[in-house]
Amino acid sequence: MPQPPTAVPRTGKVIATLALAGVTAAVMQTLVTPLLADLPKILHTSPSNAAWVVTATLLVAGVCVPISGRLGDMIGKRRMLLACCVPLIIGSVVCALSNGVVPMIIGRGLQGIGMGMIPLGIALLRDVLPAEKLSSSIALVSASMGIGGGIGLPLAAAVAQYADWRFLFWGAAALAVTVAVMIVAFVPEVPAAAKGQRFDVVGALGLAIGLVCLLLAVSKGADWGWGSTTTLGLIAAAVVSLAAWGWYEWRTTYPLVDLRTTVRPRVLLTNLASVCIGFGMYAGMLVVPQLLQFPAATGYGLGQTMLAAGLWMLPGGLMMMAVSPLGGRLTNARGPKVTLVCGAVVLAAGYGAALLLSGTAPGLMVATMVINSGVALAYGAMPALIMGAVPLAETGAANGFNALMRSLGTSVGAAVVGVVLAQMTTTVGGVTFTSESGFRTGLLMGGALALLSGIVAALIPAPRTPRLTPPVLADPGAPADPTAGTAHTAVSK
Repeated sequence: MPQPPTAVPRTGKVIATLALAGVTAAVMQTLVTPLLADLPKILHTSPSNAAWVVTATLLVAGVCVPISGRLGDMIGKRRMLLACCVPLIIGSVVCALSNGVVPMIIGRGLQGIGMGMIPLGIALLRDVLPAEKLSSSIALVSASMGIGGGIGLPLAAAVAQYADWRFLFWGAAALAVTVAVMIVAFVPEVPAAAKGQRFDVVGALGLAIGLVCLLLAVSKGADWGWGSTTTLGLIAAAVVSLAAWGWYEWRTTYPLVDLRTTVRPRVLLTNLASVCIGFGMYAGMLVVPQLLQFPAATGYGLGQTMLAAGLWMLPGGLMMMAVSPLGGRLTNARGPKVTLVCGAVVLAAGYGAALLLSGTAPGLMVATMVINSGVALAYGAMPALIMGAVPLAETGAANGFNALMRSLGTSVGAAVVGVVLAQMTTTVGGVTFTSESGFRTGLLMGGALALLSGIVAALIPAPRTPRLTPPVLADPGAPADPTAGTAHTAVSK
């Protein structure tokens, strides 16, 4: 018979461990940003080949995040968190020792495998924390991705500017080892809610093929040409393979992603809002650093170095850390739907501030702080909405799929805004560069998508039967019930 959950000791240390795991995942993504211009020289290769250092992580993470979530449901989330640390450590060491582009791409791909730590950690919170701490903890761990990016970028820029670039990857390896040790020491083992179910190998392969084709087309379409045979062929292959994957997933007994759950209005609309939020967030991440670093001679650039630009953006990352607990309190008081709508409105307001204050570095700093405040609210609310609408046995997979939706939003946002910045140009003295109107259009697009996400979030229906008791952990000796477990009241309003 199921037993009531026992008290979990050291909940503060559990939350700190999972938040650090999220920061580590974010640092892995922003690690190479200060090196992008120098990578061709460092790796003795062409700029197009060096770009795969970024693309490899994106592709592998897109494929592995939902798979990691499902495996966490089946064999235990703590075990999968530790498993994610292994490729992060090995990949960082491989990158630190690389002298060419191929080992660097391999190392970055290994780092991408470990990106599933964030949705796994969020899903684990539902299993181990009391109801009164759940919303604020979800908000903090969710926001850790932005916190890590905001803090990691200036640190990485400082190391790249004043020390050997290899120290970046040795530091990343040490950070991943620290996370692994803390998981062993502080994170409790929880019985797997989907233990005994069969892993969907066909679904994993189908999703991998579809996502690789889609993400390749989105991330490399600008380089290859959006009308090129390669890009169009990849888009067609993605449509066919993802349609076939969806047909198979709908009919199999133990799917990688339960589409019957995914099409429920609360889950479907939350995922759609996540795509829009991802797009809206990344527009600012592309535009603001370039505005800060563009030469002042252009009349709208602010002439900052990479390190200075990172420092101007640092308060935005710290703002996420400050706002995320407030988002948790708002979720407890009014429900995650209200928090998501508020986050979208604040994000849109941040883009409005950026349009008004883009003429100075302090103005862009303020705008970034507002933008990141909106992201912190939204990112804390989305997992709460997802976990309030799916069975306990699907929290890992459902959070992984939601993380994938956010990643698709950022990928599409990067591609679309990148095209805008590349097409809206001006030429001075024989040099062509992005015009001021191009940057302003990118900011307008980010604000528009933020408002759209708020509209979508406002349409999310209320839960049908919220429960007033915390979830019941399954007896390890009892068969898994795929319909068991609903969210805490704190995340189901």
